[in-house]
Amino acid sequence: MAQITASQVKELRERTGAGMMECKKALTENNGDVDASAEWLRKQGLAKADKKASRIAAEGRVTAAQADGKAALVEINSETDFVAKDSNFLAFTDAVAEAALGASDVEALKGTALPTGETVEDARSALVAKVGENVQVRRMARIDSSNTVASYVHGGRIGVLVELKGGDAELARGLAMHIAAMNPPYVSPAHVPADFVEKEKEIALAQVKDTGKPVEILEKMVAGKVAKTVNELCLTGQPYVLDTNQSVEQVLKGAGAEVLGFVRLAVGEGIEKQEDDFASEVMKQAGLA
Repeated sequence: MAQITASQVKELRERTGAGMMECKKALTENNGDVDASAEWLRKQGLAKADKKASRIAAEGRVTAAQADGKAALVEINSETDFVAKDSNFLAFTDAVAEAALGASDVEALKGTALPTGETVEDARSALVAKVGENVQVRRMARIDSSNTVASYVHGGRIGVLVELKGGDAELARGLAMHIAAMNPPYVSPAHVPADFVEKEKEIALAQVKDTGKPVEILEKMVAGKVAKTVNELCLTGQPYVLDTNQSVEQVLKGAGAEVLGFVRLAVGEGIEKQEDDFASEVMKQAGLA
């Protein structure tokens, strides 16, 4: 009997999407022949994932888990919103979020064992075979801190983690909701890159230089425009969504609290979704294009 190598298992997994143990068994049954093993897996119903890895998976779910001072967010993608609402997909994402509490990054997460005994990656492959779509564990974020940490997920589409020094859990959750809604890129003006500020100054100066006003007035106008832009980009400068009469900075100051950092994940952001041109497709199939 031929010796089964790790490279053979890896190749078969990449070709079929089947789990590691299934690939080992297939190779053993077929004397190390990768082609025959791929066919064997298809016949066993274990290779429905074959060639699905190249499909664009821009739907899915963001889910969170929190325990013992740790909090984690995970984005797991599917091809369609239909699968994203499937009970098998939901159970998988919940289990992966719990596993993420002990993982340092996505690659480590994929090799983490679930309560069932299988790894996240093997469970993913099995799920792909079951739902018939590409499923990918795309991103994770984790905070491990003795400070106040809150997680918030909105509709399974947007997830936020916030670390707060001072304040309480209620304030931290409110801030997480604010970040989910307003999507500030930065915590405060101190976190805005200097080159961005300089560019905004150039733009503001170009807008006011022909007004005929004295230089000292122009400088104040530019400073005001830049400050307004920067504040709109910063968490601390935005009106607090739960009390729009106050800025987030005022709310934090009143609670004696400080935001040390946050993470926001939205399903599919940064993924180029495939646009289907159905008219062209029909014409092509009819031989008219």
